[in-house]
Amino acid sequence: MGACAIATDANISIGLESNTTGITAFSMPGWQLALWATAYLALVLVAVTGNATVIWIILAHRRMRMVTNYFIVNLALADLCMAAFNAAFNFVYASHNVWYFGRAFCYFQNLFPITAMFVSIYSMTAIAADRYMAIVHPFQPRLSALGTRVVIAGIWLVALALAFPQCFYSTITMDQGATKCVVAWPEDSGGKMLLLYHLVVIALVYFLPLVVMFIAYSIIGLTLWRRAVPGHPAHGANRRHLRAKKKFVKTMVVVVVTFAICWLPYHLYFILGSFQEDIYYHKFIQQVYLALFWLAMSSTMYNPIIYCCLNRRFRSGFRLAFRCCPWVTPTEEDKIELTHTPSLSMRVKRCHTKETLFMASDVAEAANGQAGVPKKGSLRNLKPYAWLQGEA
Repeated sequence: MGACAIATDANISIGLESNTTGITAFSMPGWQLALWATAYLALVLVAVTGNATVIWIILAHRRMRMVTNYFIVNLALADLCMAAFNAAFNFVYASHNVWYFGRAFCYFQNLFPITAMFVSIYSMTAIAADRYMAIVHPFQPRLSALGTRVVIAGIWLVALALAFPQCFYSTITMDQGATKCVVAWPEDSGGKMLLLYHLVVIALVYFLPLVVMFIAYSIIGLTLWRRAVPGHPAHGANRRHLRAKKKFVKTMVVVVVTFAICWLPYHLYFILGSFQEDIYYHKFIQQVYLALFWLAMSSTMYNPIIYCCLNRRFRSGFRLAFRCCPWVTPTEEDKIELTHTPSLSMRVKRCHTKETLFMASDVAEAANGQAGVPKKGSLRNLKPYAWLQGEA
């Protein structure tokens, strides 16, 4: 890889690359710039407002504070930050091909986007794992509050470590009088280090977690739709609970598929550029990049819309959050949906139901000559209401 390609290879996987507009300043008509600016501004406003509302809905209402929803908060926080700190600044860079924001922010822009994307997709993976344990293995102990915090902190630390090499090689250069924020990889690597980093990042923040989630949700789907969930008789309140789990799984599958569709063209763009660098020097590539970058960044604004459309509690939360708008009229049911908690009698009934299930299991084992053999899923090893947690 030549010096020009190295000098123009900035923000390789998530942020803007100056090679998007080549080594000469690309300009576009004012009307075209205005259209792109409007599209990016709408994206940022919807993403920031929507994800901030999701965070408020979960943290401000005790009924929403559960393990799965804390991962949704982590996902919403990453998406909010990516929209606020990446989309707008990199749009300015792509449209003008000049870096206006200084050396420190250049380092930040080469560190944070990969970090935020890693946090986003691995928060989805953590949700899939949590749903897998809750639905496929309902009698296993669930992740505790402390364990949830540890997992979230671990996701952020691994994400920062993954993004660090790109930040480390970031620098400010001058190209024909214009300031550029670039990632100057070592010249003696012959481009191998850059290509290897591309492939590792794309594998870790895209393909690997998508494979894991596909397997997890496939097993969950088989469990929910082809046979009864262990511990969930198909009648009464448990039938409603099963429907709620199905709706939540459908919601998260839509979120994952949307993420995959939005980011796939962007990753393919950089993989292709690694093998055919000359594509970066065509004038049309600026419009291609702006379109692909907008599609990728738009993944940050779809999740709140999906939650609102497919989840009753989030829909109630959005109505309460935007009750000041004249076209939004929250009802008492919306308040009850987020603040009402099961009564003591209902909790006792649920606990009694669970004990009855285990007693029936013990009777069946005794009939088969297996009585007295300790089981891993016995009541003494099960957290209270573990199989009821996570209903969204």
